[in-house]
Parts: sequence; C-alpha cells; structure tokens
Amino acid sequence: MQPITSLGLQDHLTFKGNLARSRYGWLRLTPAYSVHLVSALLEQHARDTLLVLDPFCGTGTTALACAERGIPCHTTDINPFLLWLAEAKARPYTPAEVAAARSAAHPVERAITTADDGRAWVPPLHQIEKWWDADTLAALSRAFAAIADLTPSIPPSAVDLLKVAFCRAMIDAAHVSFGHQSMSFKRKQAGAPFENVEAPANLVATGWRQAVAAIAEAASTPILEAPQTTHCDARSLTSALPRTSYTSVITSPPYPNRMSYIRELRPYMYWLGYLADGRAAGELDWQAIGGTWGCATSNVGKWQPPDDREIPYTGFPDILARIAARSDVLSRYVHKYFQDMLAHCGELFEMVAPGGTIHYIVGNSKFYDVVLPVEAIYAGLFASAGFVDVAVETIRKRTSKNELYEFVVSARKPPC
Repeated sequence: MQPITSLGLQDHLTFKGNLARSRYGWLRLTPAYSVHLVSALLEQHARDTLLVLDPFCGTGTTALACAERGIPCHTTDINPFLLWLAEAKARPYTPAEVAAARSAAHPVERAITTADDGRAWVPPLHQIEKWWDADTLAALSRAFAAIADLTPSIPPSAVDLLKVAFCRAMIDAAHVSFGHQSMSFKRKQAGAPFENVEAPANLVATGWRQAVAAIAEAASTPILEAPQTTHCDARSLTSALPRTSYTSVITSPPYPNRMSYIRELRPYMYWLGYLADGRAAGELDWQAIGGTWGCATSNVGKWQPPDDREIPYTGFPDILARIAARSDVLSRYVHKYFQDMLAHCGELFEMVAPGGTIHYIVGNSKFYDVVLPVEAIYAGLFASAGFVDVAVETIRKRTSKNELYEFVVSARKPPC
C-alpha cells in the first residue's frame, strides 16, 4: 500500500480534467474529481444490471457520468446546494427550455448595466466587501433580482440554468483565485485598487453573457437517464435508500485534511438562499463528515470518542497520540472523521448488492510531521464492515506536500 513515488501529477485525474468537458466544468468547486476516473470505473463494471450509488454527491461528477451513459444512479449528500447543482447538471433539457433561458438572459443583462437602479438585495455574507467591490456587488444584486422577477414566467429548469450562470459570473467577478486546490482571496497592495474595477457593471455583463452561452450550449447535450438525488446523512443511508440494491459504488468522500467545503461553497449558498448566517454554515459543516468551519471546530474540540468502537487499523492510537502532541483538536478531528466513516461503512455494506463493488477515491493527509495513511485505514474500515478483496491503487501524486497521493480503494461484497 506504499505510494508509487514515480507516479506523475496526472492533471487529467483532477478537477482540471473536467474544465473542458461540457457540463462538468459549469462551476469550479473543491469537491470535484475527474470524470475520466469515473468513466474508467464505469467501463470496468458496465453491465445491464448496473445500479450506481454515490453517497457523497459533491458536484455530481458520478451522477452526470452515469446520466450521459444511461446508467441508473442514486446520489446523496447532506448539503442541499450540492444536490441542487447535481440535479441541474444531470437533467435533460428540451430545446424550448434552453431557448427560454437564453431569452430570459437578455433582461438580466440589461438590469446589470442599469446603474440608476442602484443596489438590490445582497446576501448577509460576512465581510462581503472582501469578495466584491461596491459597484460589482450592486451589478450582481441587480442581476439576481432580475432572475427572481423572471422566475414565475419561465420554466423552473430554465431558472436553474440562469442560476448556474449567475453563480459562474458571480464567482468570476469575485476577488478570489483558484490557483491551487482550494479558493483563496487575491492579494491587494495597500492603497491599490483591484484590477478591472473600471466599468464593473460592464465586466459583470460580459461575464454573464459568457456564462449563459457556455451553460446553454452544454445543457443542449443529451442525457439518457437523470439521476435520483436524496438529501441524507451518509452515516444513515438505510433510512433513505433501498438495501442490497447497488451493484457499484463510485464516490469520493471528504478528505481528512481539515479543508472545509462550506468555506468555498458559502458565496453560492448565501446567494441562492441555502444559508442565512454564519451559524447556519457552521452547523451544516458540523453535521457533515470532516467539517471544521465556524462552530464545527469548537464542537470538535469538545467531542469524545465512543468507548465501544475502535478504528480497525493497527497503529491508529499511536497516530492520534503523535498528532495530539502538537494539537489536541486536530487529533480529535482525525479521530472523529474515522469514527464517522466507520459508521458510514456499516451502512454502506447494507446498501450494496451481493457481489457488488465499491470504489472510493481518497487522498492521504499530513498533520505536522505525521503522515496519515488514509488509504490503508479505509482498507481496514471496508474489511471490518464485511467487504472482501480489498485493494488499493495509487492514481496520482498531488500538487501539495511531497508525501501526498491520491488512491482508489476498492472492495467487493461477498456473494450470497
């Protein structure tokens, strides 16, 4: 299970592999992984009875790959915004629905450039001025208000296309950078304006036109079978899905690297009404596996592990102790993450049909000088849950620390 140190970065197996792929590149979000990898896994297991489960929906890559191939897929997530995005990306759109979105985009553009209308509603995003200057924010607020005004008169599917285009234009106009694996704010020299502050409404309008054109074109591509999306906790799959039904599971769970997805998702979720305040963001991240935003961090610091459940990996207590020597809260974070995944794996076993396969794309982590062998721990979790033929394949070197790799951990449920 040691990393293959000669393995290259394999950018096509990251989110970068999705950018030029029609619907896959609609929004750049951290939870994305490569459609090329999902496609290869689907081809390995293609058969008439294939029913795929993705219990960590993310940006809907697995769901969309299945939808384009006519493969039935059920996907779940605890974050309702991600489910909405997956539904929008993997939905079949009629020519009339796409045309309605294109037509409705024109009054939205006029609203963007009508500065006399001032500023409409803006979301209560903390320090929103870090994201957009005042004029850009006003232009975005007018666009969003125009979409709301149009909503009763056009098909709901066309409204979703406009909202996706708004999200894309909104983030393109923000003072953020995606130069590495997560979003970061662009640096600004003291006393210097951000670039492109002249005629910000015109810049927003240009971004809007480009987003609408790209999304409308991609929405015209065929979808053979839309996925079923379900809002539920991955630790409680049996409460929402049919047992022993899924012949293949293809997913990428949150990595145990203390990178909070809610941090990057906040602008989208505030604008679209999925979040109302910072407390709600922290509570949602606390409910999610691996979340550390806001109150989630303080809750992790108070969390106590159950006495009757041990992580099935030799050396796990030593790993926790070595991390705790530098940070007690990070040690608790790692412990809680794998306790949550232990519960998930028990539920997962109940979902998979006899003989069915599971494939988890995961990355290892490093806390201070302690490398966390995530792939090996997942292998132990799967074996402990009852899966057999557990295998680990190293797929790429990641762009951050030298010791970090990405893996596919696979296993099979024994046949009856």
